[in-house]
Amino acid sequence: MTGDIFNTPLEGRARGFYRRDHAKADGRALRIYGYAPHLGLPGEELLASASDQSEVRRDPMRGTYSLYAPHRQTRTFNPSAAADPLAPAGGAVTEIPFSDFELAIFDNRFPSLKPGAPAGALTGWAEGPATGRCEVVVYTSAAEGSLHTIGQDRRVLLLEALIDRYQALHDDGAAYVMPFENRGEQVGVTLPHPHGQIYSFPFVPAPQAAAAKAFAAGYDLTADHAGWGGRFDVTSAGGVAAFCPPFARFPYETWIMPTRRCPGPWAMTGEEIEALATLLGDVPRRMDALFGAPMPYMMSFQAAPGGESAGFQFTVQFYPILRDAGRLKYLASVEQFTGVFTVDVVPEAAAERLRAP
Repeated sequence: MTGDIFNTPLEGRARGFYRRDHAKADGRALRIYGYAPHLGLPGEELLASASDQSEVRRDPMRGTYSLYAPHRQTRTFNPSAAADPLAPAGGAVTEIPFSDFELAIFDNRFPSLKPGAPAGALTGWAEGPATGRCEVVVYTSAAEGSLHTIGQDRRVLLLEALIDRYQALHDDGAAYVMPFENRGEQVGVTLPHPHGQIYSFPFVPAPQAAAAKAFAAGYDLTADHAGWGGRFDVTSAGGVAAFCPPFARFPYETWIMPTRRCPGPWAMTGEEIEALATLLGDVPRRMDALFGAPMPYMMSFQAAPGGESAGFQFTVQFYPILRDAGRLKYLASVEQFTGVFTVDVVPEAAAERLRAP
C-alpha cells in the first residue's frame, strides 16, 4: 500500500541516523536516510512495469552465472537534466516523490534480480528465475557530485545506510550482497546523477566464492599487507589503509581495507567507519588529480558472503580504466578469453603517483 511511511531512529557504528520507509504503488520500496527525521508528504512518482522477467543460466564449463533480463533494454538512457529520474520532486516525475532528501535507496525499476521473480515461461537453459534484489543508492539530491565532493557527513551516512541494507538483505537469505558504483560514460554510466547500486544475489559469484575459499583456507590479506612495508600504500586513516595491491589488474587499481581482520563494514567500529568514509572521498580525489580530469572507474564493496566471516577480509576495490591522460585500459581478447590481464603501470609506481596529490 502506497503511503506507508514512518521514521525509524537507528544506532549506527559512527553516528545515529533515521530511516523513512515508503511503499510505492507498484510494490517497490523506497528508503530515505538522514541524520534527522524526514518530513513531508509524497507526490507523484515513477512506477515500474509489471512485465519484467529475468532468469539465471549457468555455464557448465566456467562454473559462472549470467542473468538474462530483456526488459532492461527499455531502461533510462542519458536523460536530459530536466528528466533526471533520481532528482527530488518539483519538476518532472521522478523515482523520489519528495521535495528534498539526504540519501535514498530504492528498488530498481529495471532489475536484473527481483524478489519473488515469476517463473513465467522460463527457457530450457534456465537454472530458475532471477530472484534477489537490485537497488539504486542516490548519494544526494544534487544533480552533480562525487564521492569526494559530497563530503564526510554524507559518506558516513552512506556507509550507515549500506550496513543497514547488508543486514536486512542477509536476514532475507541473500547469498552475496555487493554495493557498487560505476563512474563515467567510459564505463557505460547512463545516469549522471551521483549514485551507486546494490545487487543481492541468490548465489555467490565465482570470484567471490574463490576469495571466500582462500580466506577460509587461512589466507590473511592483512598480514600480507603488513609485510609489504608500505611500498604499495597510498594513504591511511584510523586503522584503515588504501593501497595498490601488488597483484592489481588495472592501472592505478586501489583497495581500501581495515588493517585488522574484518568480514564487512557491519563489523567495523565507529572510528573505522569514519576513517573508511574519509578514504572513500580521498581515493577518487587522488585519481582525479592524476590526469586533471574525473577518473572513470568501477568500485565495489567486497564483503563476506551471507554475512558469515570464515576469515573473509572486507575490501573496497576501485578499478580505474585510464592508464594515462585520455588513454583507456581496454579489456581485449587476452583478458576476456583467459582472465590474464596485461597491466601497463606496475602497482608500486601507481601507489607512488597516487601518494603525491
